[in-house]
Amino acid sequence: MSEVKKIATRQSYGNALAELGNEHENLYVLDADLAGATQTGIFKKAFPDRFIDCGIAESNMISIAAGMATTGKIVFASSFAMFAAGRAFEQVRNAVGYPHLNVKIGATHASISVGEDGATHQCNEDIALMRTIPGMVIINPADDIEARAAVRAAYEYVGPVYLRFGRYAVPVINDNPDYKFEIGKGILMREGTDLTIVATGLCVSSALEAAEKLAEDGISAEVINIHTIKPLDEDIIVKSAAKTGKVVTVEEHSVIGGLGGAVAEVLGEKQPTLMKRIGVYDRYGESGSAAALLEKYQLDGKGVYAQIKDFI
Repeated sequence: MSEVKKIATRQSYGNALAELGNEHENLYVLDADLAGATQTGIFKKAFPDRFIDCGIAESNMISIAAGMATTGKIVFASSFAMFAAGRAFEQVRNAVGYPHLNVKIGATHASISVGEDGATHQCNEDIALMRTIPGMVIINPADDIEARAAVRAAYEYVGPVYLRFGRYAVPVINDNPDYKFEIGKGILMREGTDLTIVATGLCVSSALEAAEKLAEDGISAEVINIHTIKPLDEDIIVKSAAKTGKVVTVEEHSVIGGLGGAVAEVLGEKQPTLMKRIGVYDRYGESGSAAALLEKYQLDGKGVYAQIKDFI
């Protein structure tokens, strides 16, 4: 059996920006002194006149992006999720969200898979923060194919978009000819009848692995990939919940305010369903390798499987 291809979605982000740069002269990229880490350096090398290093001043970078957007430019402002969503929250809210400007925020190095950088850099609350901003689109791609499609879709969308990328190389799971990315539309990855697993980001591959293990136990799990957390595809979730009667959400993010919270809100109003949220349980991250942390926090396939077994 051939080895599964793995690519970090931050690399997909850099590659996609460079591709779009060839097609659109109104595309500009800003970074906060992290071009090597965020992979925006790929764009910088190809289009130095359309790249601005704003230095370690993320709040200022967002304000610059907002100003440029008012002149008709489409700007991708890039930094680590902790800084793009956390440090610059006020500017994102007031300078981008309030006037509903056409700014795209490329947030890399999200959550515990940042690894050895530790708790200060492992942002487990960025999705929750961005969900509170009216009109903000939030996309958390699962692999390289989805990440590149998401960047292109973000460029074409008119309005603010928050894109979440990871440092850790993840399996390519969407390499099929039928794959189609559409903002606000979930993807049915696997049909099932006994429970629904709703996952996002790198946890989609974990959910698929868990579903395989559950199948060996005679449990049929439906797996849905929610790459767009806002606007949420309510229809696919409600329909699946009505069919299976049990829902589990899986995310590399706090269980407070993220995918799990969004799904719980929808089901609570439209399809009350027995539910469990799997993610980071009201705690900070810690230093360690990405693989070790995903195992410790039970967000790898084995851990997700174990938590679902306890639930059902």
